[in-house]
Amino acid sequence: MSNIPIPRPEYPRPQFVRNEWLNLNGEWDFELDLGRSGVQRGLMNADGLSERIIVPFCPESELSGIGNKDFMQAVWYMKKGELPKEWEGKRILLHFGAVDFMSKVWINGKEAGTHKGGYTSFTFEITDLIQSGENKLALYVEDDTRSNQAGGKQCPDYYSRGCHYTRTTGIWQTVWIEPVPKTYIADVKLTPDLDNETLLIEAKLDGDTKGMVLKAQAMAEGSLVCEAEAQCLVPTLRCIWIYAICAHGRPKTHSYMT
Repeated sequence: MSNIPIPRPEYPRPQFVRNEWLNLNGEWDFELDLGRSGVQRGLMNADGLSERIIVPFCPESELSGIGNKDFMQAVWYMKKGELPKEWEGKRILLHFGAVDFMSKVWINGKEAGTHKGGYTSFTFEITDLIQSGENKLALYVEDDTRSNQAGGKQCPDYYSRGCHYTRTTGIWQTVWIEPVPKTYIADVKLTPDLDNETLLIEAKLDGDTKGMVLKAQAMAEGSLVCEAEAQCLVPTLRCIWIYAICAHGRPKTHSYMT
């Protein structure tokens, strides 16, 4: 299993790409927690787990190397590794594309955060939890598909039937880690206004934004067609500015912040 190529090697978020990132897909330690006692037993501090799994394939999948089709109400994952030295001094974000259903994450034995829900991505900042040299990521997941949690068409019976299919437990989308500056763009919302030939860009910034300048560029077939920028005048976590798309080759830009 350790010699297989990293599955899904592409950057998982095509609309918010960063050049520096590390794909954590591939072989992880894995273990069932039938009694949901792993937290009390301190598995987050264990040196390793009893099985191996290929992430991001769920343990029900044959591609994961597990292929367990039975109900798994709780499972553990563990991954060890070092960060690039070039990332020193930067903030570090840990991203999960999707984990079904309730997740709890530790970095080097210290809790990084929790998340509830099997369909949405989530991120933890782990800057203060990282140490020099090797780091250890532990993930605990509970997934009781027979409870009242959102389960979609996951079958409440052992065998698939009708439109209900075999369950999906734990990690089932890409896991990745990336460095960001002290102040970075955490989220962007784009609202086009075709009548006025403008694009409203709402950018959520994380960090001290005083004196920061936000810049937007519009590209067409690899060429720059228009650009605009706005300055954040006061420390805030949210800056908003308008960027006008070119009209008939003539750039029209207006910008403001709140």
